[in-house]
Amino acid sequence: MLETSARLLRLLALLQTHRDWTGADLAAQLDVTTRTVRRDVERLRELGYPVHATRGTGGYRLGAGAALPPLLLDDNEAVAVAVGLRSASDGAVAGIEEASLRALTKLEQVLPPRLRHRVRTLRDATVRVGVPGAAVAPDTLMAIAEACRRRERLRFDYRAHTGSVSVRSVEPHSLVHFSRRWYLVAWDVDRADWRSFRADRIAPRVPTGPRFEPREIPEGDVAKYLSLQLSARSWPYQATVLLHVSAAEAAGCVWPGMGVVAAVDEHSCQLHVGADTPEALVWMITSSDIDFTLLSGPRELATALRAQAARCDRALRNFPST
Repeated sequence: MLETSARLLRLLALLQTHRDWTGADLAAQLDVTTRTVRRDVERLRELGYPVHATRGTGGYRLGAGAALPPLLLDDNEAVAVAVGLRSASDGAVAGIEEASLRALTKLEQVLPPRLRHRVRTLRDATVRVGVPGAAVAPDTLMAIAEACRRRERLRFDYRAHTGSVSVRSVEPHSLVHFSRRWYLVAWDVDRADWRSFRADRIAPRVPTGPRFEPREIPEGDVAKYLSLQLSARSWPYQATVLLHVSAAEAAGCVWPGMGVVAAVDEHSCQLHVGADTPEALVWMITSSDIDFTLLSGPRELATALRAQAARCDRALRNFPST
């Protein structure tokens, strides 16, 4: 009996590799006859695993069933799932925190001691800094994701930062998790332009609209487009500076959401930034610790830069030079 159970687990592990297996191949892997493979497949089916017969090859494939049967994970997969569940338990998707903790508890109970130690070591050594972004209902994320996958127009009520609500009709392109928030990047049908929407401010309407042909995303990359939107175009104060290093060197000094770097030549690049005050712009530009030239921006930015320079100069007046 123990030998049969061990063989069933090995058979299940092979079937979970997401490929078609012939009966002969499985028999060779398990060192049994094809008749034994057929009997073991029937036992798996009785346990709730949907093992399908593949046409033409006399083989087998593990499919999706109506219920969730037990899964077999290798060591790295088990640790990855545990870490993901821990992150989800205090993440930005509303309503899954408790379910994530329950699933994590179940997983840790069945992990072998060596893996349980790895998971707990990582957990105990990890410190979370900052607060999560605004939470999004799982149903909202799924509705948006389904519309993206099906390429169907999505209508929703959208609450702006001012509190006003409008009805939007869009051709959804992608869901993006950016800086602890979820965003929808989409073509706004009524405004005939690309827009980004915070998912926590979206209330989807059903049913979805007609299907559409996908459009080319600006900048050629959805992450780059959203970075530009969030770092510059949506802020009341915007500026462009010339950084006197290459784009590759600047990339390590500009974090996502701070600004967008565009190469000029092999020795310089432009940084596009935005903020809610001129003083915040000064901090963002100077925090890169790179020599720069101001190319464009509001007059208040020039005033704030001079004030910062004067403040730094006054701070050194009584400081010993040696």
